[in-house]
Amino acid sequence: MKEDFLHYLWKYKLYATQELRTTKNEELVITYSGEHNFIAGPDFFNGQLKINNQLWAGNVEIHLKSSDWYVHGHEKDIHYDNVILHVVWEHDVEVYRKDNTTIPTLELKKYISKDLLNNYKRLFSSKQKWINCENDIATIDKFKLSSWLERLYVERLEQKSKFIGKLLVDSKNDWEAVLFKLLAKNFGLKVNADAFFNLVDGLDFGFIRKQQYNLASLEALLFGQANLLNDTVEDQYYIQLQEEYQYLKSKYGLFNNSNVPFQFFRLRPNNFPTIRIAQLAALYHQEQNLFSKIIAITDSKEYYDLFDISMSNYWQTHYSFSSISKKSHKKLSMAFVDLLIVNTIIPIKFMYLKSIDKLDEAQFLNTIKQIKPEKNTIINEFNNLSITSENALESQALLQLKNEYCSKQKCLHCAVGNELLNICN
Repeated sequence: MKEDFLHYLWKYKLYATQELRTTKNEELVITYSGEHNFIAGPDFFNGQLKINNQLWAGNVEIHLKSSDWYVHGHEKDIHYDNVILHVVWEHDVEVYRKDNTTIPTLELKKYISKDLLNNYKRLFSSKQKWINCENDIATIDKFKLSSWLERLYVERLEQKSKFIGKLLVDSKNDWEAVLFKLLAKNFGLKVNADAFFNLVDGLDFGFIRKQQYNLASLEALLFGQANLLNDTVEDQYYIQLQEEYQYLKSKYGLFNNSNVPFQFFRLRPNNFPTIRIAQLAALYHQEQNLFSKIIAITDSKEYYDLFDISMSNYWQTHYSFSSISKKSHKKLSMAFVDLLIVNTIIPIKFMYLKSIDKLDEAQFLNTIKQIKPEKNTIINEFNNLSITSENALESQALLQLKNEYCSKQKCLHCAVGNELLNICN
């Protein structure tokens, strides 16, 4: 039994409300449970109740045991002077105010149904599980689950918006610069995301704007800032990039702050940092004013045309600077573009349209539903539980569900957990 479960029982009146009695056998009628407080102080503010027909208004504190009042030192805290009811699972000691009057206590366990308790115990059993509800989640009504997933996806977007908001502040509301940083981070995928972001975070986007008309110069800028031009390599193009970077470094007064190493180990060649940096450079060489073009897109198919980039001849025969490979165009795959759309394009577009009050949420959700779902360990585990993702909205929502609710044991804040406990928000 956890205290947050008692909070839910109290908040949603999931107890037998008729013939309530305090531990001193006083008649108790709950008029208003109060406003749930998530910061310091009593658990519920401004509750209203009657004790023996006497109307009381004030705060409500909830504990597993009455003695927890003293364990937590509430008798010394003035914020608890206005507590009119102490709600506990087990009453083991009387609790007094500073003036020695007894705080009325409700022992809640007498008024909870066995079915609700059994559901709670089933959900929070000590047996090791991937998620608490893994045996029952497939029984949830499809419409209710779908509605919850939409809410989770919007919640995920809002979380990403906080990061984007910080980048906007740092860049003085330069949306193009923020897009560049987000794209760079996601070009690194999970393995090199931090290294790619570290590469561009300290780089003035103005330098990108100035060099994007010359692909070799833009590559030199990015590879040099990535600390990938520091070796001695007998390769004419590598030497050309080294010389160009030294020129740019002197011209712009560049400082190399890239201190997160790039990982090559166990990566497929198409995901080598060298290839992804070259592709990023090719994208910004090919597409100026990329943010404006993205905002103008109304059909998701147009994103694939926008990211249909051509790399330089050098990278068509190389995966790194150290060896020649069989010629291939190394275009961005549709699966990779999907990841960029899901993790970069849609979040920044969501925030921008919201900031100018032009967000059509229904249309926006329809866009993400046109994207294929991701494939990863978490999505595969949900598939094993018969919860399949039909599109990227659902796969993103399931990631949010697992990371922010299941892993944090926040079942009582989850629509699935509430349904299984017969709790209706």
